[in-house]
Amino acid sequence: MVSEKQVLEALSQIIDPDFHRDIVSLGFVQKMNIIGASVSFEIELTTPACPLSPVFKKQAEELVGALPDVDAVHVTMTARKRAARPNAAESGLRGVKNIIAVSSCKGGVGKSTIAALLAKTLSQRGAQTGLLDADIYGPSIPTLFNIHHPQVFSNQQDRILPVAVNGLKLMSFAFFTGDGPTVLRGPIVSQYIQQLLHNVEWGDLDYLVIDFPPGTGDIQLTISQSIQIDGAVIVTTPHQLSLTDVRKGIQMFEKVNIPVLGIVENMAWFACDNCSKKHYLFGEAGAKSLETLFGLDTLAELPISNALTSEYADVTTDAVIRALGRKLLATSVPPEVEFDAQEIRLVWPDETVRVANRTLRAACACALCIDEMSRRPILDPKTIPEDIHALSVGRIGQYAITVDWSDGHNTGFFPYKTIRELARKNENG
Repeated sequence: MVSEKQVLEALSQIIDPDFHRDIVSLGFVQKMNIIGASVSFEIELTTPACPLSPVFKKQAEELVGALPDVDAVHVTMTARKRAARPNAAESGLRGVKNIIAVSSCKGGVGKSTIAALLAKTLSQRGAQTGLLDADIYGPSIPTLFNIHHPQVFSNQQDRILPVAVNGLKLMSFAFFTGDGPTVLRGPIVSQYIQQLLHNVEWGDLDYLVIDFPPGTGDIQLTISQSIQIDGAVIVTTPHQLSLTDVRKGIQMFEKVNIPVLGIVENMAWFACDNCSKKHYLFGEAGAKSLETLFGLDTLAELPISNALTSEYADVTTDAVIRALGRKLLATSVPPEVEFDAQEIRLVWPDETVRVANRTLRAACACALCIDEMSRRPILDPKTIPEDIHALSVGRIGQYAITVDWSDGHNTGFFPYKTIRELARKNENG
């Protein structure tokens, strides 16, 4: 009878092209069961709609099936279960596994089209998918899906039920206001956004795609700081003005610790009727400059077209989901958090990061400690008690902690990245 070791050795020949490691060392092979000449196991990927899933399944069946004494191979493809979202127990997002933001800093670059394309393609592939139109002032989803004045219902818990189109769940503020203009002040808009985020009953979703409004203002910050977003896709055109604004969007996501999955360059080229050559109206170096500056991948270069074909939908979706999988695996092991009278420690399996309590308290960047307009410090480090310490520590998603300090301060949050930088600065003197 074949042994588990032999099966794992065979499966270790399958290399994940995104991580450049075999699926065994990545921990993807689960629940192996060998009964006589029959072998069954699961391959657990990082995200449900991974385009590599059928490739891995076929390779696994062939490799294990070629082993001596194996007559039958049963491979089940699954996706890694995600931890419950922070503060989502009473939210309509509690059943959502992955949240993807689609953003741009300049309007008119095709952001909403890309968001709709991504959500529709994921849904057509069998993933449970929702699309939230978060652009209060300029909603596009009703037009893109030709849904105007739909009937919107609520359930017994007074949660809003999304509108379903061919299995894809949709929600937009325009479903309530119609086609007229929306004239609202910023604080009111933020309240409506919170309602759309938390009071819509999305149910169990593999993916929720959020169509962000263009820019980096109150709405974007409200969304970014209210929920755990797993990754953001930046949409731009090759024009220099668009690229300049995109830099601001990337920096905004960095500040709120949302990983940017990559760039989709829309309206990048066209092919004339008489030849198949690609003509780049604004040059070919647009997104490449962002790759160099921020280390981001160009996920797709899309043509100028009045209708994007399924070919481009598949290319874009594959690139986004693979990028999401890479980010999820990179952050899949959160640190243990320890604290005492002297310091706070983040403990990973392979390292421990330490920061003195007083140093971390002085680094708080909340609105009570840093002026939001000038970014000048409000907090005087000399006023921090020498014996400052944490009373309790909480988590924000996979990227930050909150601290309830002994001086009564509790409104700041500290990204792991910031804590690492403080620790490194202290080590270097």
